Amino acid sequence: MRNLKSHFVFTREQRNGIFLLLFIIVVLQCVYFFVLPKANKTVEVDNAELKKYQAEIDSLKQIEIANRQLKIYPFNPNYITDYKGSVLGMSNEEIDRLLAFRKRNKWVNSTKQFQEVTKVSDAWLDSISPYFKFPDWVTNPKPKSSFSYLNNSTPKTFAQKKDLNTATAQELQKVNGIGKVLSERIIKFRNRTKGGFIADVQLSEVYGLSPEVIENIAQHFTVKTPPKITKINLNKASADELVTIQHIDYEIAHHIIEYRQLHEGFRSLDELSKVKGIPLSKIEIIKLSLSLD
Repeated sequence: MRNLKSHFVFTREQRNGIFLLLFIIVVLQCVYFFVLPKANKTVEVDNAELKKYQAEIDSLKQIEIANRQLKIYPFNPNYITDYKGSVLGMSNEEIDRLLAFRKRNKWVNSTKQFQEVTKVSDAWLDSISPYFKFPDWVTNPKPKSSFSYLNNSTPKTFAQKKDLNTATAQELQKVNGIGKVLSERIIKFRNRTKGGFIADVQLSEVYGLSPEVIENIAQHFTVKTPPKITKINLNKASADELVTIQHIDYEIAHHIIEYRQLHEGFRSLDELSKVKGIPLSKIEIIKLSLSLD
């Protein structure tokens, strides 16, 4: 007990030290609670600098907003797809009208015609039509050259037309819209197959020929000496035989066979348009190699 009491007995100097320590603690607490908050309140803000930084932030925000907006580049409206049409704000019905028009191998050649076909609103047309870009031969048609001896106003009979399989590059160049490059391209395409063109419709396969130019050619040239080809029986052909035909792959071949089995055969070549996946714009080309016999 005597040793225990000695721990709670302090000398005078020790008591003074304890009181001094407590005093220092109280003073520091007062400084923390009363002096420091007032010092923080006296912080001054440079309003001019603040406005400057705020203006820079606002400017960066506007740039970011502009970058996120849809950017439209000049395009040919004939090639609008489902996705692009929806991005541009067209309705499904408007897109379907355009696609149906193009499936008939027809082309939109003016802003007015585009609206007539799709039935888009005037507001939509005013905002998007400045980006329409039609081919040069539509926007800047060339005057007929005196070099051409062809008269488009008088339709020619089959006998009057020249054979497309024997036409020279110089003769083709007399057609309005045909130059040296296109005439050579037609002859090169013709020479890919022994005997040349099977039918006039194959001109649509030549790269760079517009429907209007093809029509001009058809007024003065036609296939008179088609090569003899062995046609494939559509109602009996296997998938391996069908894929030898241009524009038919194995997937389309299997769809043809599936359709043939479900409908107990094809009754006409026009039924090909009902086959899933078949390219409608190429049906006339495909039919050249097929028969029902």
